[in-house]
Amino acid sequence: MKERVKQKREQREYISTVKVKVATMRKQALEEQFNEWILNPKGMIPIVVIQNVLYDFFQKPELHLESRCKDLIIMKSVEPGLTQHQFVQYISSYIMDLKSEVFEEFLKHLCHCAEEFREIITTDMRRQMFAELFLYCDSGKVMALDRQRTLALLEAFFDKTSSTTRSLLRNPRQWPFVEFEEIELTEFWGDMDIKKHIYENFDELLLKMNMLAAEKLSGKLTEDKDKNLSQPQEEISTDQELSPELATEPGTATQETAKQKTHRASLKEQGQGIGLRKPSTSRQRLSRGSVAEQGSRRGSVVNQTQQRGSVAQQGSRRSSGVNQTQQRGSVAEQGSRRSSGVNETQQRETVAEQGSRRISTAEQEPQTEQDPNRDSVPEQEPPRGSVTEEGSQRGSISEPGQRRKSFVGDSSTSLEAESRRGSVIDQGQRRASGGQRKGSGGRKMSVSENGPYQESIKEEPLGESEHGPQIDTIQEQDADSAPQLEEGGTLEESKTLESNIVKSQEKKPSLLTHEKQVPMDSEQQREEVPTSSKKERPPGTSKKDSQKDKACEPKPQHIEGKKWLGEFLMSDWKMKYIKSEDEEQAKLICDDSRFTDLHATIRSFQTYKGIKGRSAFDGVSLDLLQFVQLLETFVGEDTSLSVSQSLVSFFQKNFSETKQEKIKALEQARRNSFQVRRKILLEALFEKWDNDGSGFLDLNEIDDLLYTYKEGMERESMKKAKLHINFPKPSPGHEVKLSSKQFQRYIELVVSELRGNEDQVLENVVEFLMSSLERTHTEGLRNCARRKWLHQIQHAAETSGVSLEPVYTETFRALTQDAEAHGNKKISAHISLLEENVLLPERGHVLLRNVACTLDDAPFVLNKVLYRDMKGISFTVVDEGKPIHVPQVQHHGNIFFWNSTRSKNEQNGSFLALPLQDAYMRIFGVLAVDTLRDPREINIFLPHEIRFYQGVANAFSAAYHYVHSREHILHTVLTGIRWLFGITAGITTITMCFTEPSSEQEDYVLRNMMLTDHLGVAEIHADPPTISRRACIFRDFLFKCTDTSEVILASSGGETHIAIPLRQISGEAIGVLDVNIGRSRMLVYQEYKDLQKMMKMIQNVSYEILGEVSGEIEKQMVLEMEVAGEVKRAAILFFRTMLQDLRGCLRLLDSMEFVSLLLYEHKHSVDFLQEDLSPQEVEANVTLIHDILKGVILFSQQDKDPFRDLEEWERWKFHINKYLVEEICALDPTASNVEINVELITRYIQDHSRTQVWKFKNIVIELLYHWISICLTLIELNTQQDSFIVPPLPKKSTTTIYAMSSERSFREKL
Repeated sequence: MKERVKQKREQREYISTVKVKVATMRKQALEEQFNEWILNPKGMIPIVVIQNVLYDFFQKPELHLESRCKDLIIMKSVEPGLTQHQFVQYISSYIMDLKSEVFEEFLKHLCHCAEEFREIITTDMRRQMFAELFLYCDSGKVMALDRQRTLALLEAFFDKTSSTTRSLLRNPRQWPFVEFEEIELTEFWGDMDIKKHIYENFDELLLKMNMLAAEKLSGKLTEDKDKNLSQPQEEISTDQELSPELATEPGTATQETAKQKTHRASLKEQGQGIGLRKPSTSRQRLSRGSVAEQGSRRGSVVNQTQQRGSVAQQGSRRSSGVNQTQQRGSVAEQGSRRSSGVNETQQRETVAEQGSRRISTAEQEPQTEQDPNRDSVPEQEPPRGSVTEEGSQRGSISEPGQRRKSFVGDSSTSLEAESRRGSVIDQGQRRASGGQRKGSGGRKMSVSENGPYQESIKEEPLGESEHGPQIDTIQEQDADSAPQLEEGGTLEESKTLESNIVKSQEKKPSLLTHEKQVPMDSEQQREEVPTSSKKERPPGTSKKDSQKDKACEPKPQHIEGKKWLGEFLMSDWKMKYIKSEDEEQAKLICDDSRFTDLHATIRSFQTYKGIKGRSAFDGVSLDLLQFVQLLETFVGEDTSLSVSQSLVSFFQKNFSETKQEKIKALEQARRNSFQVRRKILLEALFEKWDNDGSGFLDLNEIDDLLYTYKEGMERESMKKAKLHINFPKPSPGHEVKLSSKQFQRYIELVVSELRGNEDQVLENVVEFLMSSLERTHTEGLRNCARRKWLHQIQHAAETSGVSLEPVYTETFRALTQDAEAHGNKKISAHISLLEENVLLPERGHVLLRNVACTLDDAPFVLNKVLYRDMKGISFTVVDEGKPIHVPQVQHHGNIFFWNSTRSKNEQNGSFLALPLQDAYMRIFGVLAVDTLRDPREINIFLPHEIRFYQGVANAFSAAYHYVHSREHILHTVLTGIRWLFGITAGITTITMCFTEPSSEQEDYVLRNMMLTDHLGVAEIHADPPTISRRACIFRDFLFKCTDTSEVILASSGGETHIAIPLRQISGEAIGVLDVNIGRSRMLVYQEYKDLQKMMKMIQNVSYEILGEVSGEIEKQMVLEMEVAGEVKRAAILFFRTMLQDLRGCLRLLDSMEFVSLLLYEHKHSVDFLQEDLSPQEVEANVTLIHDILKGVILFSQQDKDPFRDLEEWERWKFHINKYLVEEICALDPTASNVEINVELITRYIQDHSRTQVWKFKNIVIELLYHWISICLTLIELNTQQDSFIVPPLPKKSTTTIYAMSSERSFREKL
C-alpha cells in the first residue's frame, strides 16, 4: 500500500511538472507571437483586434468552442492596447486550458491573423488616402461627387496603365462598376466576349496556364520514368548506406521495403546530395534556400499571366487543365480530383520524383526545431513521417490511397498513420461537412504549401539561415498515460500514442503533418500575377513551422516603408467623416424655438429610428463612403500602395468641375437638406395631431383648421391643391382618412399653391397648425407611451429573423399594457387571418383562422376556425372594413363564444373587432379584443382606446407585411441560387443576410438567414445568428457592402468573396449575398455573367415585392399560376421576371439573327477550316441549333400536329418565321389551356449543356436556351402540389408568453 501511495504521489508530481512545463512553453510561444504583429506607436496591439482573433477561433465549428464566445465582450474602441506581457496574460485567460493540439491550432490561427492584420492596416491606409482625395475633389463641400465623372476617370487611368498593372486592376467598364440598368438587354444577355471580363483576358490566361501546367507535368513524368528505370542498381546500393540508422528508429519498422529503398536511392541519384543522417547546419540552410529558389523559379514561369487558381494549385494537384473551366469549383478544387489515365508505374515514379524534390526540407526541419537535449528521436522518426506525408499531401496523379501504397508499400503502422493524416488534410478538410467550408484547416492551405515543390531542386543555391529556437508542444494526457512521456520528446514522438493519433487523424492534423509545408508564404505568393485570392494562407501551418513560414516570421514595423500611426479608420469611420442629414436637421429643428411643441416628438423619432448608417445608391452621385469603396474595388487587393498613390495623383490632376456644375451641386444639396427638414417637420406634426396613435387623420378636420390660416385669406388657394391629389376612398362613414404619407403629400401641395418662398411658407404653416392643436399634459404622456408600444411592434418585425412570433408577442403586449395603464381593464385578444376554404367550400369561400391569442385563451381559441355560417360579427367587419364595438355582448345575440364551458351568467363584457388592412386597404384578417375576463360586469371601451387599438391593428399590419416581404425575398433568393448552381460550377457557397437594427441603437447588425453549399443544398438556420461589426474586423466586407450599397470583391481566410447588396427602392441595402468562390481569384466569364443574371432577377423581384407591400406598385399577375396563392407566387417570381427579361430581349432581335442560324450549316460546311473549327465541332453546333429551334417550335405550335412525321430538318424550317418570336413572347407556359409536350422538348435539349451553349457564342441560341429552360421549370412548378412548395423559414420557437398557431396562413387570396 505504501508503494502504491508513493507511485501515485510521484505520478501527481510528474503530471504537475508536465503542466508547469506546458504552461511555460505556451507562455514562451505567445511571447514570440507578439513580435509577429504590427504595433501602434506605443508598442501595443489594439485589444479589440485580439478579441476578434479569439472570437473567430472559438467560432470554428470543428473545435466546439462556441460557448466561450459568450464570455468574450468585444470592445468598441481601438484605443486600448496590449503590451507583450498583457498580450500573454489576456490570451492565456481564455485558452490556457485547451488541449495541446487545440493550442497548436490557435497558434497557427494567431500567426495568420497577424498577417491578415497587416493587410487590414494596408487597406485602412489606402482608404485614408481615398477619403482625403474625396475631400480634395469636393470643392463645394456638398459631400457628393459625380458618379459618371468618377467612372470616366477610372477608365482613363485603367487604359493608360501598363499591362502588368492592368492585370491587377478591375475593369471599370464592367459590372459591378456598371449597374444592370445601365447595360442594354442585348448586351446583358448576348455579350459573350471573354475579353470583357472584370480581369483583363482572365479566361484566356487561365486556359493557357492550365495547358502549360499539363504539358510540363507530362514531360517530367516521362523524364523521371526514364531516369528511374535506367539506374536501378545504383539506387539500391545508395539505399544500403542509408538504412542502418533507420533500422534503429524507435517505434518504427526495422526494415524498409524494396520500394522504399529504391525511392531513397533515387533521391540521392537525382542530385539531392542529402541523406537521412543528421544534417549539418549548412545543409539545413541549403534546404531552406532551395524552397525559396523553387518558388522564385516557379513564379518566373507564370509571372506575367493570370489564371483561375495559382500555378501552385494547378501543378501540385496534377490537374490536366483540359476541362478546368467545366469542373466544379476553382482550379485548386479541380486539380484535387487528379486526372486519371496514368498507369500505376507512372504514379509510383511521380511519387519518387516528388520525394526527390522535397525530402531535403522534410528531413531537415524536425532536427532544427528540437532542443539540444532532444536529438535521438527527431533525427530519425520525423523524416519517415515527413516523406510519407509529403507523398499523401502534395500528391501525384494517382488517388491518395494508391499513392500511399506505391510509396510506402508494407511499412509500419506509424507510417500509415502519418500518411492517412496527410490525406485527411489534403482532401477531407477540403469540403468538410458536405462541401461547406466551415473549417480553417487543410482546406485552405494547398496553394501556399504545395506549389513550390513542382520545380527540380538541382540548381538551388544556399538560402535563409535559422530563425532561432523552436517551440516544442506537449500534448495533454490523463494520469494513466502520463508515465509514457519520455524525457526529451513530445507525445507525438512516442510509439505508444501512435494509435491515438490515427484515431484522431480526422479531427486535427498533427504537428509533424505540417512540418514540410514551408515554402509558399503569403508574400511570395503576392509577387506572382495572382489568379487566386491574395490573402490565401495555409491555416494548417503549425507554430513549429511558423519560424520557416514567412507569413509567421517577425515582420518589420512598417508597411511599404510607411509606419502605422495607430489609427484604425474602419472603427470610427462614420464618426470622423460621415454625418447623417436626418440627425443634423433634427438637431437644427430642436434648436429652433418656433417648434418647441414638436421637440419631444422629434427626439423620440431619432431614438426609434431603425437601421442607421447606410448610404443609399442613386446612380447619380457618390458620397464619401461610396467613393472610397468604388476606388478600393478598382485597385483591388493585389496592388501596392504606390498604385493607389498614382491613382490619387491622377484624380487630383484631372478631376475638375465647372462653375455651373458646382452651383448645381450646391443647389441640389440645399434641396436635399430641405426635403429632409420638411419630412421631419410634417412627420412630427402628424404624430402630435394623431394623439391616440390611430395612424390616420380625418381630412375634414385638417381642412377646417387649414382654412383658418391667415384668417381664411388663403382658403381658395388651398382648395386648388385638392385638384392634384388622389385621396383614398371614403370610409363607410363618408370620412376620408389620410395616412402619414398622404398627409405629408397634401400639406406639400397646399404649400405649393401659396405665395412666397416655399421653405418659409411650409414652416409657417407647420407652426400655425402646431400652435392650433391643444393637448393636455396627460394626453401628451399617454401619446408618448403609446408611441413607444407601437414602435416596439415594428421593431419586433425588423429584428425577428423573418418570424411572426415576436410580432404577435409585441402586439398583445401593447394591447394589455394600454388596457391596464389607460383603461383599467383586463382584456383578452386574438388575431384571425383569412384563408381560402378548400375543405368545406359550401360553408363559404373564405374562413377566419385564429392564429394567435393571449395565453389564457389558447385552449379555447387557438387554431379554431370561424365560418360564414356561424355566429359572429367578424365577417361583418371583413365585409364593411370598419371596427365594430359591442358594449355588452350578453345583449347582442350574434356573438360567438369560443369557450363553450362559460355559463351565460359569465358572458358579460365588451367586444371590439377591428379589420386588418394592407397598403391597398384590402382586408386580410381581424383583430378582436374583449373584456370577458374582467371582473366588472360593465366595462366598455372608450373612444381613445378604440383609436389606439386601430393604431395597433395598423402597426401589426405593417409588421406582418414587413415579415412576409422578407420571407418572399428569401424564397426568391433561394430559387435564384438553385438556378445558378444548376448551370455553374465555380461557386463554393452563398450566404444570405438581412440587415437589422442593433439593440445598441448605434449601428446595425446582419442576420445570417441561409447558407447554400456547393451542391445547392440550403441550410435555413433554425435560430438565425446575428453578425456584429465589432466581431468582423477580419471579414468586414459584408458591412462595407451594406454601408455603401455597392458590390465588394474581397478575400478572407484565403477565399475570395463577392458581396452583393440587395437594395430596397430607396437605394439602401436591406440585405447582402456573400458569394464565396473559394481560392480562385475570379469566376470564369460565363459563370460571372450567369451570376449577374441571377442578381438582376433577384433585385427586380425585390423591388416588386417591396413596392407591392408599401402600396407604391400595383400587384401584377403576368402568369396564370400567380393567382394560386402568395407562397406559390413567391416561388415563381424569379423565373417569371427572367421570362419577362428574355421576352424583352427577344423582341429586340433582328430577323437576320435567325436567318444566320438557318444558314450556319451550309456556311460552315464550306469554310470551317477558316473558322478554326473541326468537322466534329461544326456538326455539334448544327445539332445544337436544330434541337433548340425544334424545342421552341414545339412550344409555339402546341395546338397543331405533334410533328410525328417531321423527321427532316427541312420541314421544321417552315415554322421559323416572323411570327415565331411574337408567339413565344405571348406564351404563358402555366396557362391551363396550353398543352406542351414536355417529354419531347426535354429529349431535344437535355443533351446540351450550359457550357456548350455558351461556347457557341450566339445570342439567339443563348436566349432561346434560357427561355426553354425557364418555361419547363415553370411547367414543373405548376404541376407540383402546394405542399411541395414551402417557404424557407426558420424553425418556430417553442417558448413564448403568448400562444401562436403552428399553422400558416399563406394561402389567402386577397
